[in-house]
Amino acid sequence: MNNTLYQDALSLLQQLISIQSFSREEAGTAKAIAQFLQARGVEIHRKEHNLWAFNKHYNPALPTVLLNSHHDTVKPHPSWTFDPFTPTVQDGKLIGLGSNDAGGCLVSLIATFLHFYERKDLAYNLVLAATAEEEISGRNGIEMVYPELGAVEFAIVGEPTQMHLAVAEKGLMVLDCVAHGQGGHAAREEGVNAIYEALPDLEWFCTFRFPKESSFLGPIKMSVTIIQAGSQHNVVPDQCKFTVDVRMTDAYQPEEVLSIIREHVKSEVTPRSTRLRPSSIDREHPIVQSGIKLGRNLYGSPTTSDQALLNIPSLKIGPGDSARSHTADEFIYLSELEEGIALYIQLLTPVITA
Repeated sequence: MNNTLYQDALSLLQQLISIQSFSREEAGTAKAIAQFLQARGVEIHRKEHNLWAFNKHYNPALPTVLLNSHHDTVKPHPSWTFDPFTPTVQDGKLIGLGSNDAGGCLVSLIATFLHFYERKDLAYNLVLAATAEEEISGRNGIEMVYPELGAVEFAIVGEPTQMHLAVAEKGLMVLDCVAHGQGGHAAREEGVNAIYEALPDLEWFCTFRFPKESSFLGPIKMSVTIIQAGSQHNVVPDQCKFTVDVRMTDAYQPEEVLSIIREHVKSEVTPRSTRLRPSSIDREHPIVQSGIKLGRNLYGSPTTSDQALLNIPSLKIGPGDSARSHTADEFIYLSELEEGIALYIQLLTPVITA
């Protein structure tokens, strides 16, 4: 690996850490990334806070690989002991907000893109997309710009996985449920208590197991997380509202899951969205096989990412550790950043130069 790629990636990551880029507030980091690429002769495209660029010798007759990661961050945890916006190198670590999730992945993918940018012998086109609003699954991120990228055969999504291969990822569906009753005075035998009407459904969500399970993700997990009912102690409630968090696997599509739930419960069930779909990529896919040959492990990821919004095969992989994401004093090891660039290049080389 050219050491310049690493040094430039590190410098860019330090710059990104120093710029506040909470979801929907990514204008500053979008500008910094654009300037970084333009200084290296790359033509960039921009839509709101999203940037994308194609390899120099883009050939519309070839298939395309998407390299994607995000430049928005969550807000810093109150327990930070460092300034989250001051990139600090200490004990082999780069400490700063977004260093691990997902700045390290993003700058490593940018370095990888630049490594292949001017090559004329590629069997695939490359499109790099640095996108916004990933942390809130917003509609003005990858979902907004994906139609601008042309046909994409598969994607690498940069998230901290210790450079192992997340070949499946859980989807998320949040359900707003309402059990209906009839109001009345609590002192008299009147009304139908909506809380009692909800109890069988709450029990079902707790105990039901979907018949099909994912080989990498296991069973679908459903959790009732919020319950609201009643207005005062002496009034029988006529509604009981509750929220269910459903972590879906690649064994089912969201519409199937929703249909099964509605068949079994009496309550009214309304999904907030079915956008965040589970994803997976075949173990025999060339990019997965390339990773296996590099000695990387395969696993299923319980956390959602922009993979959920890509209806194509995708592999989630990147430097850093998901356990550090959204924590105080977030960091990435400098060695992880260097290794990430090298492994991304090694991962792609036998696939896109074949």
